[in-house]
Amino acid sequence: MGPSSRLAGSAPRRSRRARGLICGLLALLAVAHFTTRLPDPLFDAPLSSVLEAGDGSLLGARIAADGQWRFPGRDTVPGRYATALLAFEDKRFRMHPGVDPLALARAVWTNLRAGKVVSGGSTITMQVIRMARGYRPRTYREKFVEAALAIRLELGTTKDEVLALYAAHAPFGGNVVGLEAAAWRYFGRGPGELSWAEAALLAILPNNPGAVHPGRSRDALQAKRDRLLRRLAEEGAIDGAELELALLEPLPDAPRPLPHDAPHLLQRLASEAGGGGRRYATTLDPSLQRLAGEVVERQSQGLAAMGIRHAAALVIDNRSFEVVAYVGNSRWGVDEGTGYAIDLIHRPRSTGSILKPLLFARMLDAGEILPETLVPDVPSQFAGYMPENYDREFRGAVPASAALARSLNVPAVWMLRRHGVDRFYDFLRRMGMSTLHRAPGDYGLTLVLGGAEGTLWDLSAMYANLGRIGGGAGGTMEQSDRYLRPRLLAGEAHESTGTAPLSVGSAWLTLEALVEVVRPGADAQWRVFGGGRRVAWKTGTSYGHRDAWAIGVTPRYTVGVWAGNADGEGRPELTGIGAAAPVLFDVLNRLEGDAWFPRPEIHLKEVAVCESDGFRASGGCETAVARAPRESRFERPSPHHRLVHLDPSSGLRVHGACESVHAMAHETWFVLPPGQESFYRQWNAAYRPLPAYRPDCAATSPEALAGGPVDFLYPDDGTRIYIPVELGGRKGRAIFSVAHRDPGATLHWHLDDRYVGSTTVFHEQALDVGPGWHAVTVVDDAGNRARRVFEVLARADDRSQATRH
Repeated sequence: MGPSSRLAGSAPRRSRRARGLICGLLALLAVAHFTTRLPDPLFDAPLSSVLEAGDGSLLGARIAADGQWRFPGRDTVPGRYATALLAFEDKRFRMHPGVDPLALARAVWTNLRAGKVVSGGSTITMQVIRMARGYRPRTYREKFVEAALAIRLELGTTKDEVLALYAAHAPFGGNVVGLEAAAWRYFGRGPGELSWAEAALLAILPNNPGAVHPGRSRDALQAKRDRLLRRLAEEGAIDGAELELALLEPLPDAPRPLPHDAPHLLQRLASEAGGGGRRYATTLDPSLQRLAGEVVERQSQGLAAMGIRHAAALVIDNRSFEVVAYVGNSRWGVDEGTGYAIDLIHRPRSTGSILKPLLFARMLDAGEILPETLVPDVPSQFAGYMPENYDREFRGAVPASAALARSLNVPAVWMLRRHGVDRFYDFLRRMGMSTLHRAPGDYGLTLVLGGAEGTLWDLSAMYANLGRIGGGAGGTMEQSDRYLRPRLLAGEAHESTGTAPLSVGSAWLTLEALVEVVRPGADAQWRVFGGGRRVAWKTGTSYGHRDAWAIGVTPRYTVGVWAGNADGEGRPELTGIGAAAPVLFDVLNRLEGDAWFPRPEIHLKEVAVCESDGFRASGGCETAVARAPRESRFERPSPHHRLVHLDPSSGLRVHGACESVHAMAHETWFVLPPGQESFYRQWNAAYRPLPAYRPDCAATSPEALAGGPVDFLYPDDGTRIYIPVELGGRKGRAIFSVAHRDPGATLHWHLDDRYVGSTTVFHEQALDVGPGWHAVTVVDDAGNRARRVFEVLARADDRSQATRH
């Protein structure tokens, strides 16, 4: 028999053996299919926590509990990678039912002839099953089980879902698992941005995942990648130019570090979710996130030289009301002892003066003030509480808007006293302040000066709502009638805390007042910081210099900054203006500008006020026009304008008991109370004190009979005082203070009817007073007098409602 006859006879035999082998394989697969079950769940390996920006780019990730970079899977696989993978691993993937009988038969036949396993014949679906079963030892039995389970898997999933499972769980060398982790670790970009050369490399890498390593089989790996690229060109997936460029791309070297742009946010989200691996899609803008992070880190280097170790920043887009930058700390650190691992955006801290604008806005709506209304700024004590201004100066009386711009503490306490602590407390809670866990009375008047704690998250949201309400209505009658919480996670709805407690008019007037924020001696500095842009901003410094705040609002953005030490350590340089405001303006000056909030004329009304004190004009004063929220009702007439009777020849005052009414001249005079006047005229050169009485009228004047020109600044009637022992063990003294309308007056002091001394110009006395009730009296040379009764406490235990000296 010739060769041709032998060949002709062998072909039918090979065909019969192949058909028999295929039939046998199918029979075995059928048995295995009905006797095996898919793992449930299919994959239970721990996952990495992944943080994504609003555009889907990667901001950061945390390694899985087993030390692997294994990202949560996605529903789809990028086209280039899918094309390269199928060309390399499974050309008939779209046609077979999970098992390729021809490939499997060929692999079995080849292995039998070789006497060992030299070919796997596994489809992509079978490889998914092998991954799910934990890469069990390669045996014929295991291979059949994998094949059977592959068929079962494809009965319940689509081809694209199988591809996604493979891409999410394939090994890519070292501790990198899954296509997305590999793309970021090896190329620093997402799978959808891979080039053809990069996609081809990742398609072949699971076949030999240990190959990507400096100095390890790199030539062989590149040759393997290039063969796949040429195959793609032969199949028409890429053209000649694309092939040429792809072949020129080098292999990656060592794995790259993953992005690390918002680690504190990722840590917080993962902790709130119980620590399991998840994908967190946020609203953060990747460019703004990096910008804010770089600013905080750079500014923190200078702060660290002053012993200020930590800072945080939050940026909210006022249009979308989404958080676009979240910097939880000045840098990242896993050691709790350094404080760098703490997310300070959600850490409650003393608010300092940062709540003052909200009180101002609320009182505008309540009809209790106008921006021009004078508020007292004199030494004051309220049930034992004595606030001080930051510069330790007093101005007598200041317009409410100027008190806000200068962040004066004493006027703020007077304002809160008038408005009511309970009402302001309720207002703050309606504005979204979530840290008021005590009763209003526990905070008292300190509520507006840092007696409460707040978070950067809440406070920034409150200011952002101020901007949204004040700038959102424009020239229409519509009002932003809901108070919103900013959105951080994509897909979540804006949470509302209820009806907005502010009107458009009061919010806009408050923003206007905050544009004028200044600090003594710092005007030139703020022109540099401001960069010529209009910004409504406020700073705050907590008691003991432990917290520094700065929050700024523009029509487009709200930026909040906190600076300090996580452990609460105070530093002399730790102030809002010195530590937090530079960070604020460094961020703001790099953000997109916008036209200022338009004046909402339809939400404002004009009110006639006395020009000198900002109260309602009721005749007799020079008037000016002030703006008020349209729905407010400010009806307080001026208490500072009096009709004064004068001697036309001397200009001195007279009254009906010493002069004929027909011989008098009459003039309306702006007159402040003595305690306010003594400070006010030091700051206002144009202020005209009341003329003295004509000598023959002084003794019978109404003021002489009522003790009018003299007034105690401290104490008030009924004040309780505790006088501590001074350094060295000496007994301390109480300091008493009085104001007189006449700068040249001499006052004579009496303690319990015992003369203790006289004062001129500056009327203060340090008195040695024992425990118990006492009376202090001052008398001027004209017989005008004032008297106060007070109690000195014997023990420190009694100081809860006492003033300390």
